Parts: sequence; C-alpha cells; structure tokens
Amino acid sequence: MSARTGKSVAAKAARVEEVRRGPSRIAGYFDAEGLIVIDRVADSFGVSKAQLADTMGVKPETFHRAARARAPKTQGRAAEMIEIVARVADWAGGEKQALAWYRAEPLPAFGGRTAESLVKDGKAAAVRDWLDHVATGGFA
Repeated sequence: MSARTGKSVAAKAARVEEVRRGPSRIAGYFDAEGLIVIDRVADSFGVSKAQLADTMGVKPETFHRAARARAPKTQGRAAEMIEIVARVADWAGGEKQALAWYRAEPLPAFGGRTAESLVKDGKAAAVRDWLDHVATGGFA
C-alpha cells in the first residue's frame, strides 16, 4: 500500500467515525463495531442493495461478501452518502425524499451535477461545504 493510499484509507476511516458519532438520525445504521450495516441503510431508504450500490458508486457484488461491505472504501462511500442525505432530510421532507434529491437534483453551483455524481467522483467535501454555505444563508 502506498503512502497516499494509506492516508486516503485513514482519512475515510476518520470520516466514517465522525459520521458514526453524528446525528441520531443515522445512529441506527451502525452495528456494535461502528460499521455501517448496508441492509439497514437499504431498508431505511426503501431501495434494494443493488440500487444502493449504484447510488454509492460501488459494484453490486460488493455487498455479497461481508469483507467487501466492511472494507474502508465501501464504508467511507456509504458514510459520505448517509451524511449528505441526513443533512438534507429535514429540508427535503424525509430520508426517502432526501435520497431522491441526492440522486436527481442538479446543483447549479456544480454545473448541474447531482450530489450523487459529485460524491462518486470523490467530491463529497465540496458538497458538504456547499450545504454548509446554503444552511448559513448563502445562495444555492
């Protein structure tokens, strides 16, 4: 593992921990070990695991093996998606509506790209920053 990959994995692990300790809205997605339980997320959002994998930008086969579902990359991507969806749930009218926003709403500040496409490209931090900006009264 290269130094860069090691830092990336460590950063994602830290992000997962931050999300795990976050709002009570998302606390139910974690098991006793602090890992995101994919079945709980899919059930909560009313989607299949294959649809959830597509939304997260991972292969559907990722969820067929526990080791892959528990891998730092998968956990990090899930944490990014859950955090963003949880942040907009109150604005959107609920988690399912927030997931629909995440997947389909073009964001003018990002050239019409969706939050989903930005997160898949590793730009979750930019989406979080933008949400902070909007939450504090900035223009969308």
